[in-house]
Amino acid sequence: MSAPAQAAAVAADPPSRRRVVVRGVVQGVGFRPYVYGLATELALVGHVTNTPEGVVAEVEGSASAVARFCDRLAVQAPPLARVESVHHQELPAAGGEAFTILASRTGGPARTLVSPDTATCADCLAELADPADRRFRHPFVNCTHCGPRFTIVTGVPYDRANTTMAGFPMCPDCAREYGDPADRRFHAQPVACPACGPRLRLIVPGAGSAAGTDPVTEARALLARGAILAVKGLGGYHLACDATDDTAVRLLRRRKARGDKPFALMARSAGEIEHLVRLGAEERNLLEGAVRPVVLLRRRPDPSYPAGAARPAEAVAPGSPDLGVMLPYTPVHHLLLGLPGDPVGPRVLVMTSGNLSGEPIVTDDAEALERLAHLADAWLTHDRPIHVPCDDSVVRVCDGEPLLIRRSRGYAPLPVALPLPVLPALAVGGDLKNAFCLGEGRRAWLSAHIGDMDDLETQGAFERAVRQLESITGVRPKSLAGDRHPGYRSAGWADRNAAGRTVVRVQHHHAHIAAAMAEHGLDGTRPVIGVAFDGTGHGDDGAVWGGEFLLADYDRFTRFGHLAYVPLPGGDTAVRRPYRMALAQLRTAGLARSADLACTAACPPDELRLLERQLERDLNCVPTSSMGRLFDAVSSLAGVCHVAGYEAQAAVELEAAALRAPAGDTVAYPFELRGGDPVRAEPAPVFAAIVADLRAGVEPALVAARFHRAVTALVRRMCLSARERYGLDTVALTGGVFANTLLSSSCSADLREDGFTVLRHRLVPPSDGGLALGQLMVAARKTTHD
Repeated sequence: MSAPAQAAAVAADPPSRRRVVVRGVVQGVGFRPYVYGLATELALVGHVTNTPEGVVAEVEGSASAVARFCDRLAVQAPPLARVESVHHQELPAAGGEAFTILASRTGGPARTLVSPDTATCADCLAELADPADRRFRHPFVNCTHCGPRFTIVTGVPYDRANTTMAGFPMCPDCAREYGDPADRRFHAQPVACPACGPRLRLIVPGAGSAAGTDPVTEARALLARGAILAVKGLGGYHLACDATDDTAVRLLRRRKARGDKPFALMARSAGEIEHLVRLGAEERNLLEGAVRPVVLLRRRPDPSYPAGAARPAEAVAPGSPDLGVMLPYTPVHHLLLGLPGDPVGPRVLVMTSGNLSGEPIVTDDAEALERLAHLADAWLTHDRPIHVPCDDSVVRVCDGEPLLIRRSRGYAPLPVALPLPVLPALAVGGDLKNAFCLGEGRRAWLSAHIGDMDDLETQGAFERAVRQLESITGVRPKSLAGDRHPGYRSAGWADRNAAGRTVVRVQHHHAHIAAAMAEHGLDGTRPVIGVAFDGTGHGDDGAVWGGEFLLADYDRFTRFGHLAYVPLPGGDTAVRRPYRMALAQLRTAGLARSADLACTAACPPDELRLLERQLERDLNCVPTSSMGRLFDAVSSLAGVCHVAGYEAQAAVELEAAALRAPAGDTVAYPFELRGGDPVRAEPAPVFAAIVADLRAGVEPALVAARFHRAVTALVRRMCLSARERYGLDTVALTGGVFANTLLSSSCSADLREDGFTVLRHRLVPPSDGGLALGQLMVAARKTTHD
């Protein structure tokens, strides 16, 4: 090219230099090598580095090449990356010979996002099973596209020194991979191999550590012989046993004080359980994706058992309509369940949290040996510390969409986008299924599942988790939010730790509705009809609310309807013994508690006499409008469940019964609506109709189905009334009762048929696990207005 032509080309495409800041999940996911590859492909010079605010690159070259770099940066990002924003700034040209990756910069406020833990990728699994690979059977194989993240992070930026891998110096081979931008392990912070990485150890009481043997081989042999094994995972210890061994499953249930609460299963593949459950495309995607939650799968009514198929013990999930199943998400899990060619062993395991019911999951090794000593027969442990406890997430599919039941591993600490900006704040959530929430700007970071706050260990875990999430998000709360319940430990913690900051108390069901609004991006300029059904929420009148119809935005709510009050005899005792709620409902309805009714027969005679006096004198009988307690009462009256060994057991088994009802029946029991401000939904006609059906010989399954249709019809009727009176056409279905997919699906279908826009939870649980998001939004409006 002639000199004039070259000059013309340069003039048409002059040199350009830009500083590019990429924020989001861009550290620990292969983003810097991706930037390096893109820049060198486009013949750009400059550099890229990790900083507390994200990935920062400076690129220089022809203006057209720099523009192409910026256009492609987010579109072609690595699979685990989540780009939230890309900001450009023009700089003077500085020249250079190459594009380089610089060491991470520290200092300044944290503004980048830490990736959740992710399941072992296909490439690493291939290495795990390849005898020719140096990571053959290595229990900690991982790369930039998979492995531990959130649970090992001790600080930002996300570098090895800021993880629990800091104590494992890399061998020359791993260091070479770690430093090679063309390698998929470039700056994969947990990178390791058998020569330099963490090590597994099997501890068998009385035998110590089994030296000279493969810990996994010995562990599999123990499981096959019926042992209960404590297994150290990503976010804590699991307790595992052979799911097909009825004796082992029952022993684990007794040791763990589990009652009848279902256990989660871990299967080698979806093929191992598809003869047991209905497995649609969305369920399969959840099972086999990178998150690997426990997926609640509807049981087949008449499962077949092909030759060699696994048959889980009845004690795995007694009375439940679902099986909770997850697939292996760590190399240890894959090894425990067996690689191709391994000796025959258990192919489906019970895999439940390593704790006593109600306590937080165990993460510390010494603590595991002590706290799990009466639960486990042996420990399969390792020497990589867990910095952040993180239980398994639980998800189900409702009408083709995921419905989070517990948001934890694989989701935390990814933020939820907010429809309105908020000042830095901490919402502490509720006391059941606690998860708290940090918010600033248009982001809300929900913690991993913490647990029930009535346990001192859980309260300690809550406090540690608050400090850790504040450290990696950089949020410094200027206000706090909690529930209005005067006895909630979470709200009490907020009061004690306010240190002069504002503490806003938010009504429980208002927070539920605000959470649904927030995750659907509503800005609150127009109220919604909120249907909030749960077991317990402190009402503004001192009663226990839980069957609520509210008109709500972020600023305020109006209670336009609710279930009529009935006595809650004995408080928590009535929750554990649904027959007490059934008897209270019968008395309120003016119906005799005759001996032919199942709830009467279930109540011991001495207790029955005391209960009658208690109801007559209104002793320890707080009024409740709870829909959860109504489900309990019907469950006992129908003879389905009289004693609840875990939360919502009576309702879960009532849903299971309804699913067994014969098709073709369309009867719905009638509620009576009384008053007008607010409207009271009286269940007395429902109970009269149920009693008549039972005496006519109607099966419990049909009673359960008719009751579900009654609640659906009530929701439809109340929402139509609200639209007529207030002109609103958006309905939020929220609260733990709407984890019942039979009810959620039927309510949504009827409301949409009537032209309503229906909001259901997708990003946070409908139960108290999503409460903090709503608290954050309501409190933000109050502090802004104040």
